Amino acid sequence: MVIYFILKGISDILELQALIFFLVLLIYLITFGGNLAILLLVFSDSGLHTPMYFFLCNLSVSDLSSITVTLHKVPSMFVMGNNTVSFTACMVQVCIFSWLSGNELILLTAMSYDRYVAICNPLHYTTVMNKRFCASLASFCWAISLLQILPPMVILARFSCYTSYVINHFFCDIMPLIDLSCSDTSILQLLILTEGVLLSTFTPFLLTFISYVFIIIAIIRIQSRNGRSKAFYTCSSHLTVVSLHYSSLVCQYLTPIRTLKSNKILALFNTAIVPMLNPVIYSLKNKDVKSAVQRKIHYFITQTNYQ
Repeated sequence: MVIYFILKGISDILELQALIFFLVLLIYLITFGGNLAILLLVFSDSGLHTPMYFFLCNLSVSDLSSITVTLHKVPSMFVMGNNTVSFTACMVQVCIFSWLSGNELILLTAMSYDRYVAICNPLHYTTVMNKRFCASLASFCWAISLLQILPPMVILARFSCYTSYVINHFFCDIMPLIDLSCSDTSILQLLILTEGVLLSTFTPFLLTFISYVFIIIAIIRIQSRNGRSKAFYTCSSHLTVVSLHYSSLVCQYLTPIRTLKSNKILALFNTAIVPMLNPVIYSLKNKDVKSAVQRKIHYFITQTNYQ
């Protein structure tokens, strides 16, 4: 019977603990600052009040929540030496992390549909992607991702027998807990395969892939070279983020040969580096965001000189 777990952290090497602490803290601050800046910029600039940036704000909220849930324990491990986490807190962390991970993929699918409508049906874009539809679609993304993880979480929470209370990870994830459980996990693993892989990962990927097939066909049909470049540029940021998300998931979960060390590195990349890169990609590869930043800087300089 287990009432608490001990997290081993990112590395067992004592000499690296200080370096890991500062790197994780730096990554968290950059991620928090970048996603918060995206949120404030979109809310404050009327030029960014479009469906694409509405969904980007939802993605930023999901990224901020995900990195906070997974990395909040790492600094306390170094500062206070507190590696323990209660059974209830561990279950809550698994639930929230699984929810947010699935939600990000579904949000990216919704964003791909937005790009599909913008490029393949531009004359009806404002009619199709109206405020009510966007709000309903975003709510559906958050709700369906939560409903998907509830059945496996109910089964996992009922497990009471574990071979060890030491989790060789830096946060509570469902697969390390399954490996430690001495209960029958066959039903849970089957449920994870059907819901986690097929519904939460493969279905969003398939829908995103289909959207981009139609987008590419529409771009090829554009007569002018300038028009094709402009159409592709409008979805380049989203395509880069999608590629980054799915490639990191493939490396983490579908690589045939994995070690505990590689699992931690890939998990750190997926939970920390990817959310950090999202706002950077949308900032560097998007003219609208650059223009909005320039307007805010110009407004700030004007106000400062006026005072």
